[in-house]
Amino acid sequence: MQPFKVAWGGGTEDEMKDALAEYFVGEMQASVLYILGPGTTMEAVGRKLGIDKTLLGVDAVYDWKQVAKDADEAALLALLDSYPDARIVVTPIGQQGFIFGRGNQQISPEVIWKAGVKNVVVLATPLKMRETRTLRVDTGDILLDDELRGYQRVIVEYGKQLVATVR
Repeated sequence: MQPFKVAWGGGTEDEMKDALAEYFVGEMQASVLYILGPGTTMEAVGRKLGIDKTLLGVDAVYDWKQVAKDADEAALLALLDSYPDARIVVTPIGQQGFIFGRGNQQISPEVIWKAGVKNVVVLATPLKMRETRTLRVDTGDILLDDELRGYQRVIVEYGKQLVATVR
């Protein structure tokens, strides 16, 4: 299979993150808990929401309002008890490509299982995906890692997605 190709127009990486965040926030649904992972792309989502998103932490949003800041695993599991319809929104770590298991251990295997593997949303700019190519997982749960491996849609631009391999 030929690796994907990513082409994009002008603009800086920060402008792309802002546009991606604007699109994502516009697509968010009411009565859904959004668990936002760490990183500058998620920070851009926080800015569009008007919340104080932690750069290296995990935050949660419900009905466009922040319900947890810098949440740990226990807090996320408690939120999932209260808000069972949830999405876990992450971005790959730089050129490593990890979406779980590096830098976001708060989003534990228990959190992912409880939210549902099908409810994982990946956001990344075209430039990041050009540098990353393959997404990776290392949750510490072999069954979960196997469930997450395969193919994952990645929202890369306003209204555009690509499919990336998860290993």
